Amino acid sequence: MAWLFNESPTLYERLTAEKKRLQIELDLAGPGSIRDRLLEKLRDLHAATHINEWLSSPGLRAPN
Repeated sequence: MAWLFNESPTLYERLTAEKKRLQIELDLAGPGSIRDRLLEKLRDLHAATHINEWLSSPGLRAPN
């Protein structure tokens, strides 16, 4: 996490860090509504990561 001292983290770095944090919480959570919410957040972050990759791809072109 060199970005803590030098520069702001990229969106990808923030999403990845949040996914790791939520995965740790999920590993500790028992069954129930809290676990369900954590799984939902992880799915949302997974989708956001893919959207970010797509938007950052060099082949992306502006709509005509």
